[in-house]
Amino acid sequence: MKKSSSILLLSAAGILLVLSFLLNLSLGSVSISPGEILSGIFTGDWTKASREQIILNYRFPKALVAILAGIGLSISGLQMQTFFRNPLAGPFVLGISSGAGLGVAILMLAGSAFGLSTFGGAINPWAIAIAGTLGASLVLLTVSLAAWKVKDSMTLLIVGLMFGSAVSAVISVLSYFSGAEALKLFTIWSMGSLGGLVWDQVWVLGLVISIGIIPVIASVKSYNGMLLGESYAKSMGINPDRLRWLMILSTGLLAGSITAFCGPIAFIGIAVPHLARMVWKTSDHRILFPATALIGASLLLLCDAVGQLPGSAQTLPINAVTSLVGAPIVISLVLRKNFSKEF
Repeated sequence: MKKSSSILLLSAAGILLVLSFLLNLSLGSVSISPGEILSGIFTGDWTKASREQIILNYRFPKALVAILAGIGLSISGLQMQTFFRNPLAGPFVLGISSGAGLGVAILMLAGSAFGLSTFGGAINPWAIAIAGTLGASLVLLTVSLAAWKVKDSMTLLIVGLMFGSAVSAVISVLSYFSGAEALKLFTIWSMGSLGGLVWDQVWVLGLVISIGIIPVIASVKSYNGMLLGESYAKSMGINPDRLRWLMILSTGLLAGSITAFCGPIAFIGIAVPHLARMVWKTSDHRILFPATALIGASLLLLCDAVGQLPGSAQTLPINAVTSLVGAPIVISLVLRKNFSKEF
């Protein structure tokens, strides 16, 4: 695709992101027009004080979290698919998300499972985020040690999947022995949620994701070389070992922090990179990374808007909505005859 066409499509994706952002802010149990939202944000003129509270203290931070999570998961998925040359690789193949889940499971379920304490209700959101971060960091450290020992990318992929399976088994054991109230709380967390974060948590999440994107920007040309395999990449002067470390660090920060703060969010990391390839018809990561980020943010905003059930106080788990949207996309990709030619 010509450079001018790519820039035009990126501009269109940027406009789609802005429209999705306004739509997300508008819909909910109380519908608020985009005009009133823009007027209130830029001039402070709200028709009702309650609407100011709804937008600034609930919908606005939730929409920002959707943008951050969409960008982080999509970029992580593109990295995994390119590095492992596997079209169905996602941001969670290294087991880092499972590690975050283990940290939260220990916090919520361990006391109930082993009779160490009686479950006492809601847990501070900061405690959940810290537990998820510690769990993701532990698995990230373990995967890093494996990467130091294992030099082959496909072997590292298998090791990551095995780590994820082992951690999931531990979570299953804790779930089996835990009480009903603790299990329900963990189940709700595992469905994913973009709401409930205070502004301080949004800023922390934004900072971590910004740091996680830095290795991507620094090594974007190396990802283009990896499309033809490690041997070809070496012949072009690319260091696959260095790229492996950057990839693990970036994915760990992006997927780990998002899972810690929002819970696991399915299909965005797998489906969005393929959507970007289909629309832009290119394998150049200088185009694919920003394209994937824009589509991922827009898609998660739209999924969250659908999950709001406009006009109703009920909300659907974000995981349910993303799975309903993402599963058909992945299935259609698998059925495409030229699916394997993208890698």
